[in-house]
Amino acid sequence: MIKKKSLVILTCTHIAAVAVGFAIGIYVLPILIAPPAPSDSEIAATSSQSVYTARFTRDLKGSDAFHWGEGTVSIGNDYISFTGKIAPGPDYKLYLSPEFVGTEAEFERLKPSMVRVGDVKTFDNFIVKVSPGIDVAAFNTVVVWCESFGEFITAAEYR
Repeated sequence: MIKKKSLVILTCTHIAAVAVGFAIGIYVLPILIAPPAPSDSEIAATSSQSVYTARFTRDLKGSDAFHWGEGTVSIGNDYISFTGKIAPGPDYKLYLSPEFVGTEAEFERLKPSMVRVGDVKTFDNFIVKVSPGIDVAAFNTVVVWCESFGEFITAAEYR
């Protein structure tokens, strides 16, 4: 018969193992189900039509070891394309903001004045179509945001 102390220890270790497995699954699943990243020629074709360019950098105040982006983002009237890497995660959205955003608190404060452009589904390069009703010149910052967990990923000011 199992002693009460052993039962408590086994229960705690099993709960911890399930929690760690769940956390790893949240991180790994988006990587496993991500579609293929756009090719260099696809990125080049959309980037050639860009009106603005900017850089995502890892050193933003709201970025950390699990939430970051690094590379060049090209903003055009029809597409926003990115060459580089962003930290993998679930439910990433691309927003345009009228002011620079560098933290979760700034994002939450400005979210009502932003426009959501679309989903970011790849982590090495991406292309997001800009809907015809969105005027990229009315904004100055592009932001990647994790909608499910309310996490700031990265941002870049383009004008």
